[in-house]
Amino acid sequence: MSKLKNTINSILHIDKSFLEKAQKRLDNLTKPQGSLGRLEEFAMRFVAITQNPLPDLNKKVIFTFAGDHGVVDEGVSAYPKEVTHQMVFNFLQGGAGINVLARHAGAEVVVIDIGVDYDFTPLNPHLPRGNIEALFISKKVISGTKNIRKGPAMSKDDAIRCVEVGIELADEYSKKGYKIFATGDMGIGNTTPSSAIAAVLTGKPVSEVTGRGTGINDEALKNKARVIEDAIMINKPDPSDPLDVLSKVGGAEIGGIAGLIIGASANRVPIVIDGFISTAGALIAYSLEPNVKDYMFASHNSTEIGHKVILQKIGLKPILDLDLRLGEGTGSALAMLIIEAGVKIYKEMATFEEAGVSKNE
Repeated sequence: MSKLKNTINSILHIDKSFLEKAQKRLDNLTKPQGSLGRLEEFAMRFVAITQNPLPDLNKKVIFTFAGDHGVVDEGVSAYPKEVTHQMVFNFLQGGAGINVLARHAGAEVVVIDIGVDYDFTPLNPHLPRGNIEALFISKKVISGTKNIRKGPAMSKDDAIRCVEVGIELADEYSKKGYKIFATGDMGIGNTTPSSAIAAVLTGKPVSEVTGRGTGINDEALKNKARVIEDAIMINKPDPSDPLDVLSKVGGAEIGGIAGLIIGASANRVPIVIDGFISTAGALIAYSLEPNVKDYMFASHNSTEIGHKVILQKIGLKPILDLDLRLGEGTGSALAMLIIEAGVKIYKEMATFEEAGVSKNE
């Protein structure tokens, strides 16, 4: 807990003088002021977050946290929980959507086993070698959560440990010189705890934050909402205590994502948030320390109805709206390209003076 508290206490306010410096340069580029819209916003924020007047994006990494969920036993997902560890192998072989889009974005993929109900240990010595398309890191805190319809997902100590895993990764990769982080997830059934977190921390009815996840039918959707309502009633998570909410109705990968956001903020590394599950993690982080909002970029607007509710609660405006609902970090990878475009405009476009172009008075 001390690591979490110390990290939160080290998160600084954005230095607005860097925003002003970036705005001055943008206004002197060879274009009408503000004509590149949100690309200019992204560049300004990137400069202010990093406190670097000429920031670089040469090292990019997407963290895909994986965990299983006992609530799958309640029929809330279209897929069995075995798909979680099978997809981890797919990530490592380069066959998943995140691998394709990360390659396109020039980003590395790091897959973290933080709560998968599968023993990857015999494979660990071999995973970073050969034709591996993503780095595997074992940070297992639990082997899947318990069924939240019957009791808490995990202990509070385990929830704190999950958050601290994310902080440790942020510290490590910041020291390695990575310039931008992104979040991703893999966990069959994890839209259910994400909806539960959204309902508790936004105060919205379960029906307004619960969607179809992997594509369940109408009857399964009704059952999913009932399961979440029961879980909240049985566990009574405290809305004033985000760690209590995480431990009672959350998931290991959601905690890891929350920690990564907190750690990125403390290290002044911009972090791109993926879809619904990642944004549930962002809501935990924001509820622990509202200043993390200044370090986050919302990559896209998911088709999951609870995603918009969380984005509005935090006050984040998504970059893209492409009807995505895959997770893994796919939306983050795409948004990285847009953010990078904004930074390149800021850095590489000529000023009126440099180009010898008359400025409109």
